[in-house]
Amino acid sequence: MCGIVGYLGPKNPKDVIMTGLKALEYRGYDSAGVSILNNGAFKRVRAEGKLSNLSEKLAKEEFTGHLGIGHTRWATHGKPSERNAHPHCVGNISLVHNGIIENYMLLREELVKDGAVIESDTDSELVAHLLDRQLRITPDLLQSVLAVLPRLVGAYAIVCVNVNQPDTMVAFKNGPPLIVGVGADAMYVASDVQAIVGYTKKVVYLDDGEVVQVQGTGYKVFSASGKATDRPTDKPVVEINWTADVASKGGFPHFMAKEIFEQPRAVAQAIQPHINLSKTSVELYELGLDVKALAEVERIFIVACGSSYYTGLVGEYMIERLARVPVECDIASEFRYRHPVLPKNSLFISISQSGETADTLAAVRLAKQAGVKVLSICNVRRSSIDREADGHLYMNAGTEVGVASTKAFSATLSLLNLFSIAMAKAKGRLTESEEQDYVRQIQAAPAQIETVLNLDKFFKEGADKLKGYRGFLYLGRGVHFPIAMEGALKLKELAYMHAEGYAAGEMKHGPLAL
Repeated sequence: MCGIVGYLGPKNPKDVIMTGLKALEYRGYDSAGVSILNNGAFKRVRAEGKLSNLSEKLAKEEFTGHLGIGHTRWATHGKPSERNAHPHCVGNISLVHNGIIENYMLLREELVKDGAVIESDTDSELVAHLLDRQLRITPDLLQSVLAVLPRLVGAYAIVCVNVNQPDTMVAFKNGPPLIVGVGADAMYVASDVQAIVGYTKKVVYLDDGEVVQVQGTGYKVFSASGKATDRPTDKPVVEINWTADVASKGGFPHFMAKEIFEQPRAVAQAIQPHINLSKTSVELYELGLDVKALAEVERIFIVACGSSYYTGLVGEYMIERLARVPVECDIASEFRYRHPVLPKNSLFISISQSGETADTLAAVRLAKQAGVKVLSICNVRRSSIDREADGHLYMNAGTEVGVASTKAFSATLSLLNLFSIAMAKAKGRLTESEEQDYVRQIQAAPAQIETVLNLDKFFKEGADKLKGYRGFLYLGRGVHFPIAMEGALKLKELAYMHAEGYAAGEMKHGPLAL
């Protein structure tokens, strides 16, 4: 996912924007850029490659403005290059965009016929052209945005500024996340809280189909289908309760190592709110479903992507074994395309560390349309999936910076264990003593993980022995089969080596032939 940071305030926009982009650097990108309204004109600096390349260019420039936007890009339309990097500046408009404009070919043909000179290969620049053209008809940026929005098909989070409105940013959301930060003397717009948490802990989460006008030290939210003269939507400010200390590696060589060794604490934080210590029992206080509602559940659907999908497969084994409720676990991107049948009294469980996984969010909305209750397991409160869900289980793992999931994976497995116990208890399939035994085992998990992590010297020796091999096969049976697939995924993500996870009983169907 690309990164967006916008700033309006008394500080140097360059410094605030670059700090925000660096906080989002872990997400991956191929180019970056900044555009600042400087003495009545946009001053844009872009660079291919790392943010350090952009920083070197910015160090040679002087900025005097108080309004700016910045972006880290992961190429979709157009190759990675400075020419295709954001922000895009067209006439009086400067703009950054996350997402994909699906009807970009039609828009491009229309704009070229209208005489537009298109400089990049991106779909994003086309939106800037549409807005600049509309400004000639309706000089107000908000009015122009509301006029252009019906022309856009696809998923987008866009922030734009008008050279003639030096105290205004307008942003609009349809899919990718977008938030507004409210400071004491400044305003922020970003794709992720992490970009601005060092400056403010007061944020407004935008929903799909919303447009926000940021002016001075205030904001107004409108419906994308409305008019600038409509009464603004009442959107509350949310106070977030975490800090920017995630930028520290805590003495570890990289975030990945830090987060691996944070797993004992992450698991403890995940389970602690849901265990009644006096009874040694499970109490899922934020589940949103009481015992009666759980008892009425006849089928469970678990939908997720990547590592979260593998935790869901583990959950499938656990729930069916303990609660004897049939479970289907699907990859979110495939779920919608098989025309799923969601019977009455089904429960839909979505798993997403960020709470913003696009395919999982789309599957959640499909389930809600079918009238099925949705339970969200996520790590980010007030994320898009969290806001859509009827019930919640929070990982409480802290921000996960590493691209490969570690502590969130372990925290999710812990929550699925607790949910399995709660479901079995609601179904009358678990005695009090059996529940207490399971809870004690879960409570022992953080210490057991700590013991395993103390074997890191053994792991290093093993890696040294295996480093010359070109392919790896991970085997597992039962609940360990999805763990094998997760192990193979980790090797692919981190070592860029070929690896496959296989059911142990299927070795003769493929692996042995190799």
